[in-house]
Amino acid sequence: MSTYSTMSILLYNRLSSYLHYLKRLPKDGSDNISSTAIAAALGTGDVQVRKDLAIASDGGKPKTGYIIKDLIIDLEHFLGYDNTKEAVLIGVGNLGRALLSYESFQNYGLKIMAAFDNNPAVVGSECNGIHIMDSSKAVNLCQRLKIHIGIITVPAAFAQEVCDLLVAGGVRAIWNFAPVNLKVPENVIIKSEDMAASLAVLTRRLAEKPLNTV
Repeated sequence: MSTYSTMSILLYNRLSSYLHYLKRLPKDGSDNISSTAIAAALGTGDVQVRKDLAIASDGGKPKTGYIIKDLIIDLEHFLGYDNTKEAVLIGVGNLGRALLSYESFQNYGLKIMAAFDNNPAVVGSECNGIHIMDSSKAVNLCQRLKIHIGIITVPAAFAQEVCDLLVAGGVRAIWNFAPVNLKVPENVIIKSEDMAASLAVLTRRLAEKPLNTV
């Protein structure tokens, strides 16, 4: 199974957080920023930020740091956000609809072209302007539009079947929200989001953190 290496995932996550921070800076503020300032704002190490930025941009200068607008362009290019990638989503339940309604995906280079479901009650309708089709049409549409990204938001019992449909349609990267490990060919990238595990980590950290007392 082909996956992103742990280091690659961590690097992409860090660069994404830098980009998100830079885009939230006041428009009437300074034109420049240093890696030290970014590190301080995000509560991370200065050395790590400097190394990360050096991978994505050669615009840093001693004493003056980076020109913010140029650094944003460099980060967007490195992360692929300036190259809109088309995707499809299968499973238009509550989670699927939430993702279809998240308009900021396009800011990060992702455009959901179509959604699929096997529920006759939702097939033929739209969500946030995105047409919902029967799942049986997924393979043909992905092949015809050369879709390379698929998003899975179906129950675990149906996830592998849906995954196989996407692979048959030529999808090369799968974003999986189903709580199950999927089997894919070596040339297919898969990234799974385990929300239950994230919740478990959150509650564990909450339990370990002492309550503030007056």
